[in-house]
Amino acid sequence: MPTPPVLSQRALGRALLARQFLLERAEVKVADAVEHLVGLQAQAPYAPYFGLWTRLADFRVDDLVEAITERRVVRIALMRSTVHLVTPRDCAALRPWIQPALDRELNTAFRKALEGLDRDAVAAAGRELLEERHLTTRELGALLHERWPDREARAMTYVVRNLVPLVQVPPRGIWGVGGLTRYATAASWLGGAGEGPGAAPEDLVLRYLAAFGPASVRDVQTWAGLVRLRPVVEGLRPRLSVFRDENGVELFDLPDAPRPDPDAPAPVRFLPEYDNLLASHADRTRVISDEYRRLVMTRNGMRATFLVDGLVSGAWKLERKRGAATLTVEPFGKLSRKHQSAVSAEGSRLLRFAADDADADAREIRFVPVE
Repeated sequence: MPTPPVLSQRALGRALLARQFLLERAEVKVADAVEHLVGLQAQAPYAPYFGLWTRLADFRVDDLVEAITERRVVRIALMRSTVHLVTPRDCAALRPWIQPALDRELNTAFRKALEGLDRDAVAAAGRELLEERHLTTRELGALLHERWPDREARAMTYVVRNLVPLVQVPPRGIWGVGGLTRYATAASWLGGAGEGPGAAPEDLVLRYLAAFGPASVRDVQTWAGLVRLRPVVEGLRPRLSVFRDENGVELFDLPDAPRPDPDAPAPVRFLPEYDNLLASHADRTRVISDEYRRLVMTRNGMRATFLVDGLVSGAWKLERKRGAATLTVEPFGKLSRKHQSAVSAEGSRLLRFAADDADADAREIRFVPVE
């Protein structure tokens, strides 16, 4: 059997960027982009707006607002038990697949609080309540506590969240609109389209590779938040191309997926908090060094970052105040004059997108000095 060809770290990075629409902005509709990416991380309400802006040509805030309000995309806990923005079709396809991870979360984080409790009865009660009206977790917990007064309300809300497909309803996730997070069942919000038997695991692995490959079995498992996926990947082996990385790790990919030249130009791109580009591989060095990863991953989550030549090179933060907007850029290392100019140019585009209501002279970019 011939030895699989080796893909360099840089080649893996360019392949990932191409599939993530980060080498060239794509001219596709919001729902089509969200499906291709197998969802966007959406814990931070505005993260998907920036995630789509950096990936799509001519993206406008209203494009996503309309998709959310018209129920063409929804926010739901999926991979790694984190909130994702997905289409109704993917809500139904993905949610059953990740159920084992949600069960595991209940059995670890809430094992003692749920001991002896009829979880199915709690889930059924929660479903009935949420199909009557949209509720916050506090409201749902209080109503469940009336029926099970000797049980912890928070633990019971997690039973409902993890056993019943729930979506976060607007105005949550609507640009410029605040308000508490309220939930509905996916079935009631989407007219039954949000629930189903789920897609075959093989199909979902193929879709992962289309958006994130080439990848190892551990990469697939990291993205999904699941274990024991090797048999699924092995079953697909005859249909896949096989490679190795520079450390000898076996990688799988779709035969016809894009694998650009390692020296293909990679423009500066700003990524939002929690972007899946940085959360979907066991080995993430194709886009971020281990040193910089420690600067990006915080106790409270994942910082917004920017890419230079295809690699995470710093973090950014946008602040609005009294009609003004400031983009603070924090390089993790010294940028060349050329790269700093490119970061400034892309940062100006971001400011125009996110603060189009602010006067041009009220939009400012500040670079944090590198120590």
